[in-house]
Order: sequence, then C-alpha cells, then structure tokens
Amino acid sequence: MGIGLAIAREFVDLGAHVALVARDEERLKQRVDELAERAQVEVHGVALDLSQAEAPERSRAWLSDRWDGLDVLVNNVGTNIRKPALSYNLDEYRLLLDANLTSCFELSRQCHPLLRAGTKPAVVNIASVAGMTHMRTGAPYAMSKAAIIQLTRNLACEWAADGIRVNCIAPWYIDTPLAKTVLQDPDYLDEVLQRTPLGRIGQPEEVAAAAAFLAMGAASYITGQCVAVDGGFMQYGF
Repeated sequence: MGIGLAIAREFVDLGAHVALVARDEERLKQRVDELAERAQVEVHGVALDLSQAEAPERSRAWLSDRWDGLDVLVNNVGTNIRKPALSYNLDEYRLLLDANLTSCFELSRQCHPLLRAGTKPAVVNIASVAGMTHMRTGAPYAMSKAAIIQLTRNLACEWAADGIRVNCIAPWYIDTPLAKTVLQDPDYLDEVLQRTPLGRIGQPEEVAAAAAFLAMGAASYITGQCVAVDGGFMQYGF
C-alpha cells in the first residue's frame, strides 16, 4: 500500500523487474497482477511478515531462486503504535523495532551477496522526518527511523568497496492509509499544513520519484545521504 506500492509502480513504469514482499497474500496477488499489466516486465510477490526473525532469510532464498543478482533493494517496511513513552509495554516496543528497524538491517545483510552480484547496485531505505526531529509519532517509531538513517550512513561506508550505494528517504506526512488515521482530525491536519511551507500533504508518487532517482545511475556519486521529502518541513523556522 501507500509508498511501497507507489515505488513499485514507478520502478515498473521505468522498465524494472520487481519483486514484492508483503504480509497480506490476497492483496499482494492483486498488486502483482496489477503491476504486471502496466509493462512487459517480470513481477513477483511473496507473502512474508518481515518483522518475523526468519523472514529476511526466506526472502533472500526466494529471490535467489529467481534472480542471480539484485540491482536495487528498497526497505519500506513500517508500522506504528502512537502512545506516550510511559504507556508502551515491551511487546509493543519490540514489535515496532523488529518491524521498522530489524527488518531493514537483516534484509540488507541477507541481500548483500545478491546486490554485490547486481549491476551498479543501490539500497534505498525509507526512514522518516520523525528520525530527524521530534514528532508526535511516539518514541519507538522515531527511534527506529533515526536508527535507519544511521544504518544508511554505516552501510554506505562499509559497502562502498563492493560498489553498493546506500541512501535513505525521510518523508513528512504523505497521503497513505497509515497517515490518514491521524490526518482525518481537521485540527491536527491544520497544524501539519501550517508547519509545511508548501502547504499540502505529500503524495506517494513524490517519494517514489526520489527512490527511483537514488536507484539510478544518475545518482552514482550519491551515497550515505538522507533526502527529506517533506515539503520544506525540516527547514521551517519561527
């Protein structure tokens, strides 16, 4: 859904073969069929929950059965439970860290051999401006996104010798199903828009365009960077 689907559509429209990993098997099948109709490319899908410990390895094995190498890996898994810090229990905390952060770390590591065998390989991690400044998302979500930004820097340096570039994108509010749960409050929406210089909510396709650029040869001298797709939110002054 949301950003992940928009990125998949963008890549398919640019002629890329795409493999999707998502939890909902029925919805995933619909997305695979939809994407396959857009262009003459390969589109595959496997239903896995990447918050589960064994899922990244299973994803890599599934990919290895289909392709000898991987040119682009997009880590887009994300979920949230919005609460004050004192209200979380450890199970909720671990769920958010496993889903948002550990999945990114493990899938990147599992896919490293495939990326190394790819053509001008690139990793694009989807973080959030919540990892760069305070937001009302809850501390565990923000912690996980901040860690993804730092992971991006570390992997960019470690994997440069293998020819693998690693960058990330930090979106502000984007018109997705996850964001709609909070943006349906008109007072909150008004606050968000007042803090956004461009005066609107972003679209998933705008994040997808940034992901495509970071994956392209046109971005061949860019690595270790975090690009905010935020309508100017991070530059807002008072």
